[in-house]
Amino acid sequence: MNDTQRIPTNLRTLMILEVIGRSDRAMTPTEINAHIGLPKQTVHRLCKTLEKEGFLSRDLNGKRLRPSRRLRLLGAGLLHATQTHIARHQVLLDVAADVKEAVNFVVPEETGMHYIDRIDTDWPLRIQLPVGSNVPFHCTASGKVFMASMPPEDRLKFVSALKLEKLTRNSHTDADLLLKDLEAIALKGFALDNEEFMDGMVAIAVPVTDKNNRFVAALAFHGPTQRITAKDAIAKKDFLIDGANSLRTVIFS
Repeated sequence: MNDTQRIPTNLRTLMILEVIGRSDRAMTPTEINAHIGLPKQTVHRLCKTLEKEGFLSRDLNGKRLRPSRRLRLLGAGLLHATQTHIARHQVLLDVAADVKEAVNFVVPEETGMHYIDRIDTDWPLRIQLPVGSNVPFHCTASGKVFMASMPPEDRLKFVSALKLEKLTRNSHTDADLLLKDLEAIALKGFALDNEEFMDGMVAIAVPVTDKNNRFVAALAFHGPTQRITAKDAIAKKDFLIDGANSLRTVIFS
C-alpha cells in the first residue's frame, strides 16, 4: 500500500475540492488526479459522489467538472467569516462614500448573480436590491463582468445556454450581440447596465479577483437615471477599481 492509499476518504475528498478550487477551468477526473495521484477508480468514485451531493457539476460538454452551488455557497460563507466580512464591508463603505450611490458585492450562483453585501445610499430616491437578491447574468453589470472574465470558448458555451429574457427595451436578447458586448467588457475591465435590467436604473461593475486573477465577485454600484447617467457611472469607475484592489488584499492576504 502506497502513501496515497493510506489517506482517509474525507481528506481525499478535500484534496479533490482543493484542486478544483485552485483551477481556473473545469477539469476531468483524470486531470484532477494528475495533481494528487490517487487510484483512478477512487477519484472517479469521489467525483461522482461530490457531483451527486451538489458540490461539483458537469460543464456543457459533460466531460469536465466545475464547482457547483454547494461549493460556491461554502466559499461565500467563508467570505462572511467575521474579520473578513467586517473588513470587506468597510471597503464597501469607503466606495459608497466616494460614489454617493448604493454599492454591492455580488457573487455568481447557478441561478444568477447573488448579492451578499451592500451599502445603501442616503438619497431618498433609491432602488432596492437588498442582500439576498438574485439578478440575471445577461442584463446586469455584475453578470456581464462575470461572463466577460471567462475564456472566449467558455463564454460562448455559457451564453448559448442562457435564456435571454427581454426585461427592458435595452436587454440583450441576441446572443451574438451579447458576446460582442462581453468581448468589449473583457478589454475595458468594467461592465455597464444602461437600463438593461430595470427601466430607470444605471449600474456599473468591475471584477474582484484572487491572487491568480480568477473572478471571485463583482463590485458594483447603481442609481436611478434621474440622478446618474452611464457617462456619470463611467466617470466614477476608478473608485470601484480601487475598491476591488482593496478587496483583493482584504480577502486574500
